[in-house]
Amino acid sequence: MRIAISTGGGDAPGLNAVIRAAVLAAVHRGWECFGVKRGFGSLLGESDLIPLGPHEVRGITHLGGTILGTSSRGDPLKWRVQRPDGSWEERDRSQELLDSFHAHRLDALIAIGGEGTLGIVHSLWKKGLPVVGVPKTIDNDVGGTSSTFGFDTAVATATDAIDKVHSTAESHERVIVVEVMGRHAGFIALNAGVAGSADVILIPEIPFDIDKVCDKIRRREAEGRHFSVVVVAEGALPKGGTVSLIDPEHERLGGIADKVAHSIQGMTGKETRSLVLGHLQRGGSPTTFDRLLALRFGAAAIRIVAERQFGMMVAFQPPGIVAIPLEQAIAQPRRVPLDSDTITTARDLGISFGD
Repeated sequence: MRIAISTGGGDAPGLNAVIRAAVLAAVHRGWECFGVKRGFGSLLGESDLIPLGPHEVRGITHLGGTILGTSSRGDPLKWRVQRPDGSWEERDRSQELLDSFHAHRLDALIAIGGEGTLGIVHSLWKKGLPVVGVPKTIDNDVGGTSSTFGFDTAVATATDAIDKVHSTAESHERVIVVEVMGRHAGFIALNAGVAGSADVILIPEIPFDIDKVCDKIRRREAEGRHFSVVVVAEGALPKGGTVSLIDPEHERLGGIADKVAHSIQGMTGKETRSLVLGHLQRGGSPTTFDRLLALRFGAAAIRIVAERQFGMMVAFQPPGIVAIPLEQAIAQPRRVPLDSDTITTARDLGISFGD
């Protein structure tokens, strides 16, 4: 068997651990592995495939990022091509990718990615590509799996940052608004906010009322707590409003922390600052949990290939790793359940969700 491995979408701590586990599990069976650079780039003529063996994956489990590189704008079904006049058009290069796959005499593709990448490979599988998916996203919003690798590391990074702003917020008697990632799902904001003792947590699943956010801050002020920490997911939105975009053309989210901070300062008179953690949450060495989960995913992907269960995705359904159809994984993205124990715990602790 000749196995191709690709990493697509945003990077996440644990990608290299998946690659290492998949390569070692494949070599153990006498198979060959090849890395696809920058998403699907190597299969579309951008670069050569990279032979992957024990030497190439030695010592990479603890490294952040991906040795294969990645791309969040490399959809072969909608490949962006620049016209001579400088404008852009989208072309379907899926057949070209399939032809390249067969020309390289490959037998299977292990595609590591989030909701977007898994949707792409599901379409390619229906066109005949033998593929197995591995879920990856720090947002933890892929359906069918209770957790994705990278999420635990991102929460740890965000919690550490929240811990640090507490001291400066209290010293200066300020409100500090910390923006974390979470386009459609508020898992990072919720978990890091509760663990970091935030006073207000704003998530996409619960549209907020800025008046109620300010009420919480005023109550703390009246109780002699002259500072507050607000954690907001990038996809949080006010009731009756829309998400904050810094690049509407490409639907890039951003700016919600600044808007919330401006409103708080104007409505309460409290000096307010905002902090955007951004891509800091994607970087760094994966936690023990993420390393182990990623290694389990990589080895399980090879087992699924051995069973020729293509069109499937590995999923963590405690206590084990199982195979579920890609269609099931992308049909219902995960969102924070409003009746979850973590939400209930946060409310019992007096944390406001602005509702």
